Amino acid sequence: MELTLEHPYDAGLDHVIARFFSEDHIHEKNEKLGARNVRVAEIQKDDAAGKLVVEREMTASAEVPGVLAGFHREWNRVRQEEHWFRKDDGEWHCEFRVKIEGVPAKIKGVMRLLGNGDRCINYVNLSVLCEVPFLGRKIARFLAEDSRAKIDREYQAICHLL
Repeated sequence: MELTLEHPYDAGLDHVIARFFSEDHIHEKNEKLGARNVRVAEIQKDDAAGKLVVEREMTASAEVPGVLAGFHREWNRVRQEEHWFRKDDGEWHCEFRVKIEGVPAKIKGVMRLLGNGDRCINYVNLSVLCEVPFLGRKIARFLAEDSRAKIDREYQAICHLL
């Protein structure tokens, strides 16, 4: 399953990328999202690259279908790892992976944060793959829909905090 999203921000590129790497911002955003036990496991950034690893517990955005109930609990430990690289003065590129503990699926994607001193847009491409026989497509579809809902909520929280 693939998702493509576009998130415009009324803030400049440098400001937005700085907020993405602000530990205070990460905790504020996750508080708004209802996550618990948030831990910034790694955070490093310079003018050319950055790495961010956030671990947290989250609930599903919708009722978990029966086919996923054996894997998915009420609260799930999620680890998100992001590798950012500056392409030029107007673009940052990110490759990311999301691991949901105990769920047999791979969630990964790329982001392109493009902009200038006044505005920017984050282009997000996400893919969900689950190779469980017979159930993989249903699990991937649910996780993609759940990811879309969570990404939309996260985008609203970021806009509010900018």
